[in-house]
Amino acid sequence: MERTMKAVVLTQPTEAKDVKLAQWPVPEVKPGWVLVKVHAFGMNHSEQILRLHEIQADYIQKPIIPGIECVGEIADPSDSHLEKGQKVIAMMGGMGRSFHGSYAEYALLPIHHVFAVQSDLKWEELAAIPETYFTAWGSLFECLQLRPEDTLLIRGATCALGYAAMQIARAYGCRVVATTHKQEKLALIKEADESVLDDGRLTGKVQGITKALDLVGPKNLKDTLTAVAHGGIVCHTGILGGVYTLNGFDPIKDIPNGVYLTGFFSNAPSRQVVEDMFRFFNEKNLVPVSGAVFDFAQISDALIAQDTGSINGKIVVKMTD
Repeated sequence: MERTMKAVVLTQPTEAKDVKLAQWPVPEVKPGWVLVKVHAFGMNHSEQILRLHEIQADYIQKPIIPGIECVGEIADPSDSHLEKGQKVIAMMGGMGRSFHGSYAEYALLPIHHVFAVQSDLKWEELAAIPETYFTAWGSLFECLQLRPEDTLLIRGATCALGYAAMQIARAYGCRVVATTHKQEKLALIKEADESVLDDGRLTGKVQGITKALDLVGPKNLKDTLTAVAHGGIVCHTGILGGVYTLNGFDPIKDIPNGVYLTGFFSNAPSRQVVEDMFRFFNEKNLVPVSGAVFDFAQISDALIAQDTGSINGKIVVKMTD
């Protein structure tokens, strides 16, 4: 095995144009951890926050290799139940913050956040799944308790998570109402049963909503709560609106009688959920949606695309053949 690998290594706030691949030692295996040969990884907003701002925080040990998810194969199973060459996905659990993450050719990862999968998808297709589809799955089934007969509102649907939720919900049999706040992006959610231009107020404009996935967040959350039908459930999962907290929120007055509010936090994936999710994908023959695929050698271009918002949907980076 190689002794060094290519990786993105950060020590300070770094603009996308300044990100370069560096040579870095291949991690040494230790008990409880497995070495994964990374074939591809998806990019996330949290990694952008780390690269531009959070890297300065004292709790981030520097230098750090970012990346909260990846897909690949086991290079060294250490003392785990996994086997060399086995196809796996990995996500969260401190990746790219508490320890080195996936923006590298190899990643040393804790076994409890590495999951064997059965899939015939290409690496770049598989890489669109871990964090994004797990978050969509958890929001829809754990939090919203989605049923095929539901009418699901996805508020802020023109993001990777929105596309994933729409794909899963429609495959499950639900009627989907999707929103965007930009006229030019309505075409991007044409797969929904109903596409709505969101001017900040949906109450009275959408009907029969039994479940709502709010990806805009506190900026419009009160309106989402009044837009659903009696007995409806609202799951707050995203913060696309740029407002992170609800100041002056009064649960008694702001949550209508008979409406339920919950939220999904994606830091604790389980083997059972991953197995359920992939069983569903395989049964429905779903191919994950991604916005663009870049080679690892083009990492700076991928990050520029992320920073400028020029890509609609998930950005995936694959290792150069």
